[in-house]
Amino acid sequence: MPDRESTADTAREEADAVRRRRRAQFLRELAEARALRDRVQPRRAKAARLRHALRMRTFRW
Repeated sequence: MPDRESTADTAREEADAVRRRRRAQFLRELAEARALRDRVQPRRAKAARLRHALRMRTFRW
């Protein structure tokens, strides 16, 4: 029965690869959308950066 196990492992690895590829594509598109929003709304982007910096300063490791 090792053939079945190897085909199951191969199928799972392919599914994981597809999932990782789709996730990478999503993250690229998300970063692109954020960059576009930052270019279109620079004041809001600056305020968001300042809020994030404040959160990071007050965060305790």
